Amino acid sequence: MSGHSKFANIKHKKEKNDAKKGKIFTVIGREIVVAVKEGGPDPANNSKLRDVIAKAKANNMPNDTIERGIKKAAGDSNADNFEVLTYEGYGPSGVAIIVETLTDNKNRTAGNVRSAFTKGNGNIGTPGSVSFMFDKKGQIIIDKEECEMDADDLMMIALDAGAEDFAEEDDSFEVLTAPDDFSAVREALEKEGIPMVEAQVAMIPQNYVTLSDEQDIKNLQKTLDLLENDDDVTDVWYNWEE
Repeated sequence: MSGHSKFANIKHKKEKNDAKKGKIFTVIGREIVVAVKEGGPDPANNSKLRDVIAKAKANNMPNDTIERGIKKAAGDSNADNFEVLTYEGYGPSGVAIIVETLTDNKNRTAGNVRSAFTKGNGNIGTPGSVSFMFDKKGQIIIDKEECEMDADDLMMIALDAGAEDFAEEDDSFEVLTAPDDFSAVREALEKEGIPMVEAQVAMIPQNYVTLSDEQDIKNLQKTLDLLENDDDVTDVWYNWEE
């Protein structure tokens, strides 16, 4: 592990998300639809749905809202067909950005994503143009203040469940897994009652870029804000060292 902590970024992102719960609930609602259509409405037999439910609970989505979403997706054969689309591009000073979307209208989403890059003085690239600079990993972040378990015990539970790596930062623990092992590791930690700040399959930068020019920072922030405010956008990954 490089020792780069994403905890401060995650806390910042969570605070922003708390201010726009409607958007995060819309995204999770769509993810529930996709998970149910792919693997059925029973979480016991659908690990993807279990992961989405865990994400919903981490974002304080009420249980009855989750259950309604599952029932609606299971009972409505005419439910919108959402498609996962990924865009790659560059922000100012070569900052690499990956945008993951879940959309029922490709043209709308493509236009919005392109506009966000353009307004921040960046540009969309071709598929694969920046993703080679990231590693796809299951990533679980645990807040030290909320976790009563000893670091060694926590590490052993994670590694025994199939984790690839465990890192301790000043304020958090980070568990990394292969994408296919993510669900099993997350569930093992959940079973032990370990609170997770964030648990998802993420695109983790191999190296980070720092920006010193104020205008570049403003432009990049503009792109990120436009993307993160778009209901079709589920995740934005970038290698900017904030």
